[in-house]
Amino acid sequence: MDYDEFNRFCASLPVTTYVVQWGGAHVWKVGGKVFAIGGWNKSGGPAFTFKVAPIDFELLKEEEGYRPAPYLASRGMSWIQQFSSEESLDKMLEMYLKQSHHLVSLGLTKKLQKELNLNQG
Repeated sequence: MDYDEFNRFCASLPVTTYVVQWGGAHVWKVGGKVFAIGGWNKSGGPAFTFKVAPIDFELLKEEEGYRPAPYLASRGMSWIQQFSSEESLDKMLEMYLKQSHHLVSLGLTKKLQKELNLNQG
């Protein structure tokens, strides 16, 4: 997946917003909270950062092509960065981006979730 494909996929998720920040990273938010970041790879290839459930964090941090997300994981947060651009990982990345969107949306206030029509049954 390249950054254009990443941006198209994230834009397809409900009530997302996009901004370029933090040194040119592609930052996607739901309800004003970050759920995905495209960028931050020092090797020059694409890298994608997303929130995961704690069990997924423990599993993915040991998998080839993944690592604890720079800056975020060091603060005790369950965020992973995929830095492998193998096409075979694209479907998994889409699944993790959807999961991240959902996990972050669950952290929004109930009032905001209702206003955005998220997690309503």
